[in-house]
Amino acid sequence: MDGDKLDRLKAYVDITLDESLVIHGLKLMQGEQGLFVAMPSRKKCVTKNIKTLFTQFVLTLEITLQKLLKKKYNSIEEETTVEIA
Repeated sequence: MDGDKLDRLKAYVDITLDESLVIHGLKLMQGEQGLFVAMPSRKKCVTKNIKTLFTQFVLTLEITLQKLLKKKYNSIEEETTVEIA
């Protein structure tokens, strides 16, 4: 990962949904318009029908994850911010 991406990287995230689906390799990044979630990008061989179904699921999931991870990151950041007088 180059220096620019490393500077923008805020957190690595692995999540488990309903104790049954695990998603590894999410990255919370700082972009020009605020925080965003970079989804895992490894490409694997998947049949077309499954890929189409999964793609729609991932798009819906990605929107939800963006909101949840930003909220959690911001709450942690607020807890750890220290004012220097």
